Amino acid sequence: MSDQVSYDEVETGAQIPAASYPVTRLSLVRYCGASGDFNVIHWNERIARSVGLPNVIAHGMFTMAQAGRFVTDWAGPGARVVEFGVRFSAPVVVPDDETGAAITVSGEVTEKLDDHRVVLALTARSADTKVLTRARAVVRLP
Repeated sequence: MSDQVSYDEVETGAQIPAASYPVTRLSLVRYCGASGDFNVIHWNERIARSVGLPNVIAHGMFTMAQAGRFVTDWAGPGARVVEFGVRFSAPVVVPDDETGAAITVSGEVTEKLDDHRVVLALTARSADTKVLTRARAVVRLP
């Protein structure tokens, strides 16, 4: 996205262009290993379907991490995320094909606070479904 966002440059209401993050079965297996969460609904289609899911789904924290990545990519290396929270509203369904799925994240600067902090409202979607709600970050910018 950008190299570095400055507090003085940011305006309330500014839209942050969307970024898309691919999700494949391999991404999920790697995340299982990194997180230690080997729940079979994240890698075994037969089990996922047997518990009523449409297919294998991404970990909620994997989805949240992509929203966090969006924030840090936008803010740049000198910024600090001081608050970050989301609610999970729908799963990211990941088919077993060459394409997999994508998580698309966009944002808006909703408020400028003291101490060089800005509040971001985030939107995360996958397959035209909102997968995170109440997604919000507070970032301290240089």
